[in-house]
Amino acid sequence: MLSRRTFIAASTALAAHPGVASERHSYTTKDYERAMVIDALGAVSDPEPDAAIETEPSARLLKDLRESGLTAVSVTLSVGSTGDRMAKAIRRIATLNEKIAAAPDLLMRIRTAADLTRAKDTRRLGLIYNVQDTSLLENDLSRVTTLRAMGLRVMQMTYNTRNLVGDGCLERADSGLSNLGRELVAELGRTRVVMDLSHSGRATIAEAIREARMPPVISHTGCRDLHDHPRNVYDTELRALAAKGGVAGIYFMPFLVPRGNASKDDLIRHIEHAVNVCGEDHVGLGTDGNVSATLIDDGYRKYLREEYESRVAQGIAAPGEGPEVHQFILDYNHPRRFFTLAQDLAARGWPARRIDKLLGGNFARVYAEVWG
Repeated sequence: MLSRRTFIAASTALAAHPGVASERHSYTTKDYERAMVIDALGAVSDPEPDAAIETEPSARLLKDLRESGLTAVSVTLSVGSTGDRMAKAIRRIATLNEKIAAAPDLLMRIRTAADLTRAKDTRRLGLIYNVQDTSLLENDLSRVTTLRAMGLRVMQMTYNTRNLVGDGCLERADSGLSNLGRELVAELGRTRVVMDLSHSGRATIAEAIREARMPPVISHTGCRDLHDHPRNVYDTELRALAAKGGVAGIYFMPFLVPRGNASKDDLIRHIEHAVNVCGEDHVGLGTDGNVSATLIDDGYRKYLREEYESRVAQGIAAPGEGPEVHQFILDYNHPRRFFTLAQDLAARGWPARRIDKLLGGNFARVYAEVWG
């Protein structure tokens, strides 16, 4: 038999755990329509392979964006360190601006927290511009101001390998930030650009969090204490991120599991672990995937194989990638994936208040603190 003290302790633990359904909850369409829903790292690529002009969204893409119920998606201007990345980022800004101009009733740019509210109120999808590497800066930090003036609002310090500011997650040395990297941390704080530590090495993450003037984010990652993968983040750094007011976005990627494709159960396991480590105010979602569903056909299989081979050749492929490994969760391979996830979490006992924070409320708070 349980002692009274043991019973109380066990009951408290059950009530505190976000995945234990001590009472039945639901998450309705009205709840979802009310929530601020943000994908902290995603894409709005056109699903139609024969879309003639990239800057003119196809009817299918417009339908998917409406169906998603998303308030905002952080889209990437540039990633990696090959080629003229600054020029690529500027061209990408022009392309996205034209896409917004072609569908002003559905798309808008996000520059401030007020823009997020406006996107929500007008039922439009806001696009937040990010870069997933700082190689485009070279050693000229004045480019941060230039890019910010053009709409950039989130800057990821490194990709998988080393650059001038620090080590990425695949570097064996894990040497942390360079002197330039420390200067960049200060510059991002001064210019009020969100610092993203996704893909960074452990030492880079720890040092950048310590030196951050504003709450940083790790927009798309998993929990390394659950699965020891270099793209995931240890509990120690997750706690430090939360202590600085930041948010970790859990991704819909295969790196949640040792091998093969991740399932929705794997995703939820990482989400709930992160909430237990960081607290419910410091976890969100960053799918690292497209809003539209991926059609799994011969064309997709050919693309997946070629993309994997290209990443291997560039030296940026991470463990767990492969020619047959999907970069998304099959269970949520549809535009309304966030709502389906919310319902799955409600069935596990999550109250609507906690779900709202996960879906985008937490990232919206950080964006408001940094951007103003």
